[in-house]
Amino acid sequence: MTDTTAGFGLLTPELMLDALEHAGLRPDGRLLQLNSYENRVLLAHLEDGTAVVAKFYRPGRWTDAQILEEHAFARALAAAEVPVVAPLTLTTDGAVGTLGHFQGQRFAVTPRQGGRAPELEDPEVLRWIGRFLARMHDVGQAEPFHARLAWNSAAPARDARDWLRAQDTLPPELSANWHDAAARCIDAIDAAFDSLPDRRSLRLHGDCHPGNILWTPDRGPHFVDLDDAAQGPAVQDLWMLLSGDPDAARIQRDALLDGYESVREFDWRELRLVEALRTQRMIHHSAWLARRWDDPAFPLAFPWFGTPNYWSDQVVKLREQLEAMQSAAERF
Repeated sequence: MTDTTAGFGLLTPELMLDALEHAGLRPDGRLLQLNSYENRVLLAHLEDGTAVVAKFYRPGRWTDAQILEEHAFARALAAAEVPVVAPLTLTTDGAVGTLGHFQGQRFAVTPRQGGRAPELEDPEVLRWIGRFLARMHDVGQAEPFHARLAWNSAAPARDARDWLRAQDTLPPELSANWHDAAARCIDAIDAAFDSLPDRRSLRLHGDCHPGNILWTPDRGPHFVDLDDAAQGPAVQDLWMLLSGDPDAARIQRDALLDGYESVREFDWRELRLVEALRTQRMIHHSAWLARRWDDPAFPLAFPWFGTPNYWSDQVVKLREQLEAMQSAAERF
């Protein structure tokens, strides 16, 4: 498996403090690690009594160009007064920008912004989130991403499947069944996207599930991170907010889109892409876990991954998704 943690072993508290000071900040020595599987994220207190959030990027995860596209999107959203925490301007090695470099590490710094999970059972909360996402998509359509991941075809699922095959990751007794189900799913995902050749593609949050939205009483919903920002259809930022129960999901969807369409038109045909996007995320997620298995945090957090039971369950779920995609194609 590919080791994407190379360099993280050198990321000591002392180095992180030195990096912040190198960028023109003055930390007082207090660091608190925040939850993040992908990167190393810390709350750093400064000598002036304020605090910032520092994110040190996982080596090999994103190119500089991809990170800078994310930062530019966040700043464009902030300039349009869409609630998002945008990266600060740093000066490292004489260069001024949002991406800092120090001793082989890349990092960004944002203001501290708290919040709690939104109450998605409340229709008014969903309408507010819908308006928030529509405003974000208004900014997102102004120009495309060029370097970041695109959810516009089955390419992410195909790349994930091909990587897993090359690494010979699966148990031998389940490999053929999983690859057969994945291949059939990839064909169905491509067919779903091909059925909407005139669909719109725009810059998105990309990983908009309830855990990635924070809520405050005065600001409502906001994002503190755009690490998975991507190009794709608007529905990619909507479907993960809906419950798995069909009746509850329908009520939530209608409230969410009621808020969305009070700001921006939604192409309802995109609903036929939801099961294709869900299937693609499943395949992509399996490869994401496998790629990071050399990071000690991952076996501790996901002890069930990679077991025969895991892959057997994935085969069942992918076959169920084939039926779900076929049903979606017939409904919409």
